Amino acid sequence: MNELELKSDLRLYLQRAREALVWKLDGLSDYDVRRPLTPTGTNLLGVVKHVAGTEADYLGGVFDRPFPEPLPWMSEAAEPNADMWATADESREDIVGLYHRVWAHSDATIDALAIDAVGAVPWWGEKGRRVTLGRIVTHMIVETNRHAGHADIVRELIDGAAGMQQGNDNLPQGDPAWWEAYRARLEQVAREAGPAAR
Repeated sequence: MNELELKSDLRLYLQRAREALVWKLDGLSDYDVRRPLTPTGTNLLGVVKHVAGTEADYLGGVFDRPFPEPLPWMSEAAEPNADMWATADESREDIVGLYHRVWAHSDATIDALAIDAVGAVPWWGEKGRRVTLGRIVTHMIVETNRHAGHADIVRELIDGAAGMQQGNDNLPQGDPAWWEAYRARLEQVAREAGPAAR
């Protein structure tokens, strides 16, 4: 595989993960995309905001190609978890639009640099002093897919919608009764395995 083919494959997997993440917002109210559904406050719009900021750092600043827009929630002075939720002044359109601009900036970095181009990830300490573009693109594919998985679970908690990507949910084709019976069976197996923790 030559470098062009490798870059093409990496971009394909990164783009699929990006689109899967944004797709989780489709059809939901502003309340639902913002509502915290875990004890740590995980919410759909916050996950998109976090991944946008993370990608801007990894495929921008790491290679001395800083994203041109300020991202104050990514600064050291920001309050803890500022990147994990959208303020009342930050609309869904603002966050998704920003993420799309980050994609374009990141893709330009991938296009402009060799796969073995060297950058530095200061927050990784010693092991981040010399990283390659290939390693960082791979890292962003993993990072984006990890958060797309979080978003999948949060979306399922909101309205029951689940699946890998638009047009391919990658789930067994069962009606609501089938899913209810399936879930009940898993609950029964769990109870038989041992008592619930208190």
